Amino acid sequence: MSKELITKTEFSDMIRVASHRLEKNAKFVNSLNVFPVPDGDTGTNMSLTVQSGFKAVNESESSHVGTLGKALAKGLLMGARGNSGVITSQLFRGFSKSIESKETLTSDDLAKAFDDGVKTAYKAVMKPVEGTILTVARFGAEAGVERAKETKDAVEVMKAVVKGSKVGLEKTPSLLPVLKEVGVVDSGGQGLVFIYEGFLEGLSGEASDESYTPDETEMVEMVNATHHQSAQGQFNTDEIANGYCTEMMVQLGQDPTSDETFDNDKMREYLSKIGDSLIVVSDDEVVKVHVHTNFPRKVWAEGRKFGALTKVKIDNMKIQHETIVDDDEETVAEPTSNKPVDYAVITVSSGDGLSKLFMSLGVTNVISGGQTMNPSTNDIVDAINNANAKRALILPNNGNIIMAAKQAAELADIPVAIVASKTVSQGMTAMLSFNPEADLDENKENMEDSLDTVKSGQITQAIRDTEIDGLKITKGHYMGIVDGNILVDDPDIVSGTEQMLDKMIDDDSEVITILVGEDGNLEDAQKFADYLDDKYADLETEIHQGDQPVYPYLIAVE
Repeated sequence: MSKELITKTEFSDMIRVASHRLEKNAKFVNSLNVFPVPDGDTGTNMSLTVQSGFKAVNESESSHVGTLGKALAKGLLMGARGNSGVITSQLFRGFSKSIESKETLTSDDLAKAFDDGVKTAYKAVMKPVEGTILTVARFGAEAGVERAKETKDAVEVMKAVVKGSKVGLEKTPSLLPVLKEVGVVDSGGQGLVFIYEGFLEGLSGEASDESYTPDETEMVEMVNATHHQSAQGQFNTDEIANGYCTEMMVQLGQDPTSDETFDNDKMREYLSKIGDSLIVVSDDEVVKVHVHTNFPRKVWAEGRKFGALTKVKIDNMKIQHETIVDDDEETVAEPTSNKPVDYAVITVSSGDGLSKLFMSLGVTNVISGGQTMNPSTNDIVDAINNANAKRALILPNNGNIIMAAKQAAELADIPVAIVASKTVSQGMTAMLSFNPEADLDENKENMEDSLDTVKSGQITQAIRDTEIDGLKITKGHYMGIVDGNILVDDPDIVSGTEQMLDKMIDDDSEVITILVGEDGNLEDAQKFADYLDDKYADLETEIHQGDQPVYPYLIAVE
């Protein structure tokens, strides 16, 4: 079926089918992880990112495709998880900017939008690497532009984009040696191909899942899975200053109660006086508000001044928190002071033990996340806003979270600095250099300077046979990974960990920290400590319960 114009219906269908197609194939995309470890999360990250974009499009009542594109970009931006999700959000940031004035799209508009999206994404990445999702996007866009010179049929252009992206995907192993060595294509590129295939199915009307409609669980719970999980078990209910998570959508001009002209900045200024964690997004037709407050009725009254309220939602966060921590005691708490603190130090970690350790080191807020569960840009923005601080430091503790943290910093209302910690061990070491009396730049510099003083080791099981850097890895064996490099393959976890320790320790080593995960045990950890005591008598060894998933043991050598 040919299409010379893409209207709201076709555009919405494209996003809907793409979201569903990527969700169905997320596990396959995860499996393309270069390292054979059970933490592949590219598919999950991209799927949740795109679901957030579709949710935003689905909530918009506009029939203007350019406006829908803006909603898509906003949803993707706030929902972006991991590097793949952030790059996807940047691709469609450029895409949406290209079509913002278009009520409908022609084949030329569509091709140009993909091309503009690629340009935006390449600019957003500090050091673009070929053989990644960027290459796949570029090949797809180039094919679309060429096809648009020959036809006015948007379906044919979309077919060309899909075909071109697949060509780019096939080339990724030859452009990125590690992919060729392991025998996989780029996982982010494969995810993008699924998105483009979904676009084609939705546009042509030939989707096999045409009747699919996302339910509330898929569209809300998955997208907002970590919305209120920032160290829930680490604070008391009476520490929640603004107890009601309040959301509303205002249809501007529909039965307003005031003649006052809507002004985004004025509404934001008013709501900031009665709440925090504030987000106000608007266009000419709709205002979307999210705020944590003790006065939800005042929020709704402010909205009714300018139009009709739709999609009103309120959650009692104190009750939610009590449920989460399984507190059987009846707690009646008065709101605490809204006075901002000077510094928020926000970290990402997974595991109750790790969260407690970070808090003991001076971290003020913990975002639940890490491997397999990267927090979104919006999760990090929420953590910054909830901290009620004058300035904030972010410790991502994972290389796949740094880009989302940087996006969050750009969206925050207070100055934010990112300390580029790539492991939990680096994050903990960085905290030892934190000085609450120093300014942001000084703390960032000192904390990042300390990252090189620690070696990070991880023990986990291989999920497939492969060979990396000349090391044969067997499915089910335990791998020792040191600073991102697999150095050990052993069928026995104790022997494998001891080998990894030997490769980590040198003449400058002084302190060894062993963090026991949910699949580890203190008995084996003590065996490692005894091994170190016998072989390296001058070293100091500490054992802590970390409760982290995926990795039975995390080890830091300083």
